[in-house]
Order: sequence, then structure tokens, then C-alpha cells
Amino acid sequence: MFLEFINFLTQFDSGFNVLQYLTLRAILALLMALLISLSLGRFFIKKLQQYQISQTVREDGPKSHFCKTGTPTMGGILILFSFISSLLVWGNLHNSYLWIVLVTALLFGSIGFADDYLKIKRKSADGLSAKQKYLAQSLSAIGIGIWLISNPQDQISTDLFIPFFKDLSIPLGSVGLLILSYFVIVGSSNAVNLTDGLDGLAIMPVVLILGAFAIFAYISGNYNFAQYLNMPFMPIASEMFIVCAALIGAGLGFLWFNTYPADVFMGDVGSLALGAILAVVAIIVRQEILLLLMSGIFVAETLSVIIQVAWYKRTKTRIFLMAPLHHHFEKKGMSEPKIIVRFWMITLILVLIALASIKIR
Repeated sequence: MFLEFINFLTQFDSGFNVLQYLTLRAILALLMALLISLSLGRFFIKKLQQYQISQTVREDGPKSHFCKTGTPTMGGILILFSFISSLLVWGNLHNSYLWIVLVTALLFGSIGFADDYLKIKRKSADGLSAKQKYLAQSLSAIGIGIWLISNPQDQISTDLFIPFFKDLSIPLGSVGLLILSYFVIVGSSNAVNLTDGLDGLAIMPVVLILGAFAIFAYISGNYNFAQYLNMPFMPIASEMFIVCAALIGAGLGFLWFNTYPADVFMGDVGSLALGAILAVVAIIVRQEILLLLMSGIFVAETLSVIIQVAWYKRTKTRIFLMAPLHHHFEKKGMSEPKIIVRFWMITLILVLIALASIKIR
């Protein structure tokens, strides 16, 4: 939106061209999303409290969580509002990938909103049924995958690129990429959702991973860097640099209120949307495997649930004291802040390993 105005101003003074530079737009997008989130955060939380939009804690959960009953939830709305507002101002609205990300945020945010609304209405931890949520996620993921593959503006590569190796990729074809996109989007969305169980636990890993993807997007959109570092050159994928920056700003602003002890929780409206956005950005910059690596915490949390359920059905005993994994450590007596910070540190290490793949290839 603002780019159109800048183009108009350049007719009078070429100095306004500086506002079109990718790096400056990214910085301004991050700062704008951050300021929106910080400035509206306290007002937003008061409104949630006023309308009694609050968290219902599982009865079988850790005892330390009982005091969190009544904490406002659906804070993901603040994240999405800050993110989308900033993106509409500083993003290139002629870029089709930007619109794919925006639609992804709205679709999965809507699914999460419906889930949160039902939980609040019923005053329980049960929202949408597993089948309802999975069906909605599946239909959304398939639609997004088809849009990515059939994008007329820039035909996305259908190869699966293998990090840490030079010129190594697996040709998937359009059908194969659609199947991969489906599992990546649905899997990432649910993984972030499962991880969002402690104050600030999910949002900081999301911010760290977005930081890495911002670097990959910038390199992929720059012909000289892409050639030198032997990465696929995708000119319009560079707009993901702005997308990542805006979402980092919105995420950090939310973390101001979500850090331990949290004043507001993200809710499914935020976690489902953030996971799906991460997946779509990974697909656009062709780094699905690195998403899996950097999301090690999300993967571990998801696997802990799968293993726990499967093992209990078979043996009627539990491997973990409680799933997801962060609850297991709580049951073992580890304090919540310690679990959160250690999970953040693990994610940071995984992100640095992923960034090393830029040169090690």
C-alpha cells in the first residue's frame, strides 16, 4: 500500500526511492508491528478481561497451572492484527506470495478462533473435535498447496533441496510437492499448537526460526548472493524477508505480555496460524528440511504426544509423566521458567546449525 504512495513521491524527489529498499522496508515493518503490539497490548488484554475471554486449565494438568485459570486468552488476535497491519503497509501488494501468507494466516487463525471460542463458551478445555479441526486444517492446507504450485507470477521449484550438500535435490513433481506441502503445513500448525503450553514457550522459537528464514529469503531473492551460495534464485520470494520481519515484530511485542508470568495467552488462534505461516514460508524459500531441523522443540513435543497415546493404547501405561513433553519436565519438578529458557536455547542452537548450511554445501 505504502509502496504505491512512495512511487508517486519519487516523481518529485528521487530520494524517496530509499523507502523501497528491501532491508529498510523490513526494519520498518518489524518496528511498526512491534509498536502496534506494544501500544495496543494493555488495552487488548483489558478488553479480554472485560468480556471474560479467559483460559480454562486442564484438570489433569500440573498443579502449578491452576493459578492460571482466568488468564485472558486469544492473544493471537493481537499478533495477527499487528502482523497484517504492518504487512499491508510495508509489503509489496503485487507479490502473490505475500497474499498466500496473508490468506494462510486468516484461514488457520479462523480455525483457531473457532476452537478458542468453543472452549470459552463451554468453559472447558474442549473446543473443536479432533476430526473437525483436522478436516479444516487439511482443506486449508490443500488449497494453499495448490495455490503455491499453480502460482502464475513465479513457478515454484518442485525439487526438495537437501541442506549441507551442493547440488543435491530430490525431484518431487507437482503432485509430490502438493503432498509435501500438505504434511508440512498441517504438521507445523499442530506442532506449534501443542508446544504452546507454557508462558512464552512457543512464541520465541517461532521468532528465532523466522529470523533464519528472513536470511534465506533475502539470499534467494538476490541473484548474486544466490549464485555465490549455490541457492535457488527466486526473485519474488525476497518479499518473505518483509513477511518474516513483520511477524518477528508482532511476536516480540506479544512476548512483552506473554513472558512468565503471562498476562495473556496466545490461544489456538495464534498458535495454529503461526505454525502454518512458518510452513508456508519454508515452502516458498524451499527449505522444508531446515524447518524440520529448526523446529526440533516442536517436533519433540509432537512426538511425545504421539508416543504417549500410542503406548497407552497398547499397554495402558505411560512413558512420560504427562504429554506434551514440557509437562513431563514440570511433573519432574523443573520450574516453568527453566523449561522455557532451556527450550529457547535449544531452538537457538538448531537455528544456528541451519544457518551454517548456507556455507556448508
